[in-house]
Amino acid sequence: MNTYVLFNGLSGNGTGETKAQGVKRFCTGKELIFRDITKMESYTDFFASLQQDDEMILCGGDGTLNRFINDTDGIGFTQKLFYFAAGSGNDFLRDMRGETEQTALVELNDVIRNLPRVTVKGKTYRVLNGVGYGIDGYCCEVGDALRAKSDKPINYAGIAVKGLLFHYKPTNARVTVDGEKFEFKKVWLAPTMNGRFYGGGMIPTPDQKRTDDTLSVMVMYGSGKLRTLMVFPSIFQGEHVKHDKMVFVKKGKHITVAFDRPVALQVDGETILNVSEYSIEKG
Repeated sequence: MNTYVLFNGLSGNGTGETKAQGVKRFCTGKELIFRDITKMESYTDFFASLQQDDEMILCGGDGTLNRFINDTDGIGFTQKLFYFAAGSGNDFLRDMRGETEQTALVELNDVIRNLPRVTVKGKTYRVLNGVGYGIDGYCCEVGDALRAKSDKPINYAGIAVKGLLFHYKPTNARVTVDGEKFEFKKVWLAPTMNGRFYGGGMIPTPDQKRTDDTLSVMVMYGSGKLRTLMVFPSIFQGEHVKHDKMVFVKKGKHITVAFDRPVALQVDGETILNVSEYSIEKG
């Protein structure tokens, strides 16, 4: 039996392979074969080459998970697949393990089966944690630009605060949940979630469970910059939902969010620019 350690060599500013070495403490006595998924020519050929008792461990953060589930979409395998968190945000692990248990391996086979799908600008993606739209997409857009210029850690909280105060302009939005339409003005955030966490620990929909057969959309709207800035930090505890005059939450199987001007959107941390609408479906 072989254990294949699949890592993203580009993650963590090129430290992906080094961080993946941390998996060794959970694999005593196993034959480990390290493979960089950014250099994987064909997952179809790779899976076909595996023996039935081989296993895989995917190492990285939420972006690595996003890349793997979409690059392997439609390619079946029967071997066991585990996850070892080696990212910066690790929202998926936070959701699976909780705040206090951030180590060990997580089996992925059942988790990545029948994931929700989001359609953006004519392309469909599988979604693990959630889709961010509004100032969270803006933060990813700015973070990507900063990362291209420097290897310094990105302070997304700082980007969000500056965006709220100075740079990001709210939009109007139409949200459709299983055919029921809702209209909002001055929208700052409009994510739809499969799990509870995104953005390095934010909890936009605290009652959402990835085992649910529905998704949860949250809209933060209607307030000015200062009021929104006062409430925004409470999203890290999920307490923002108490402000029901500026926070709307709704569950459904099919959710569409349309803004009145294009802004950046993120799917599990991967940025897509100039998006006017997304549609996501589960089940």
